Amino acid sequence: MKTNSKIRDMIYIALMAVVIALCSFLCVPAAVPFTMQTFAVFCALLLLGGKRGTLAVALYLLLGIVGLPVFSGFKAGLGALLGPTGGYLLGFLLTALLYWLGEGKVKDLLLLAAGNLLCYLFGTLWFVLVYANGERSIGFGAALMLCVVPYLVPDAIKLLLAFVLARRVKKAVRL
Repeated sequence: MKTNSKIRDMIYIALMAVVIALCSFLCVPAAVPFTMQTFAVFCALLLLGGKRGTLAVALYLLLGIVGLPVFSGFKAGLGALLGPTGGYLLGFLLTALLYWLGEGKVKDLLLLAAGNLLCYLFGTLWFVLVYANGERSIGFGAALMLCVVPYLVPDAIKLLLAFVLARRVKKAVRL
């Protein structure tokens, strides 16, 4: 019985990693591309819980690192992860870890909102550092205006949609 549970967990983790990848393909190009990845990360955590959701996010990142084109714009490899927007990708993992850490202690919406803010902070700091290593530089305030402010409302909507969807899916499917 325990083996079936582990196999089911692996399938759900892999499935949510694929969903995150698919949501990265829904992309509007920008300095930081507008994608549905955050929606998928929120869904993975809400549906699978902290541990399995975090493993799904880690698997997604690992798939991209080894060369599968799962990042926005069909990018892949360590170079994509180490580029100017790679901090936001790594921020997904921070969001997941924060959710896992606070799961059961703090309300889900609050945890995910805090995780998203952590992702914004880490990603923006990364953007400033990597961007500054190039021929151009950008201040933290300007980077926030470019990389975070335009995404606040859409990400809040994605969080609410993920919350509603996860509640309905959990009623219909045993996860």
